[in-house]
Amino acid sequence: MHNTHNNRFRTLAGTALLTACSLAFVGCTTTKPGTASTPSSARHAIDADVDAALSKLYNTVPGSRELVARSAATLVFPSVISASLGLGAEYGRGALREGSRTVGYYSTTAGSVGWQAGAQSRAVIYVFSTRDALEKFRASKGWTVGADATVALATVGANGQIDSNTIRQPVVGYVLTNAGLEAGVALQGAKISPVMP
Repeated sequence: MHNTHNNRFRTLAGTALLTACSLAFVGCTTTKPGTASTPSSARHAIDADVDAALSKLYNTVPGSRELVARSAATLVFPSVISASLGLGAEYGRGALREGSRTVGYYSTTAGSVGWQAGAQSRAVIYVFSTRDALEKFRASKGWTVGADATVALATVGANGQIDSNTIRQPVVGYVLTNAGLEAGVALQGAKISPVMP
């Protein structure tokens, strides 16, 4: 009887989580309901969102524009939607930029355990500081943060500039919310894969 009760609870919790994630992911589509999205329009929408996310980064974090300009490439996920109800999931699509040119499209997915119900969106940006780090990323078919590479989360020092120890790392991650640069978040476990929008 106890196992039956636990199984029912798990089933209900799983159904609620899937519903929350579905609603969150549907809310981040770039086309109107009933509108067929072509690959070209999907790429254009992602590129426009990437431009907006980079502009927000430059306006929010002093020194970030220069860091991106010096990098081998920048991977930008303009809207990573996360939803949780006991178990959490997150998903987003973005583009890899070398200079101002898009060279590929990617998705990011992750799971988590947490008891905060609801959904939120954030921009996640990975700056590949070295060519070697970029080549390792591009050679993988499924790159996982923490397993395939360590990502140094960008922090801002007391002087308002990016911490100098951070910018020396091969891969630097920025997490932006509506409130600005988010500190103390974990990117570990995020799996990034190439996609064809």
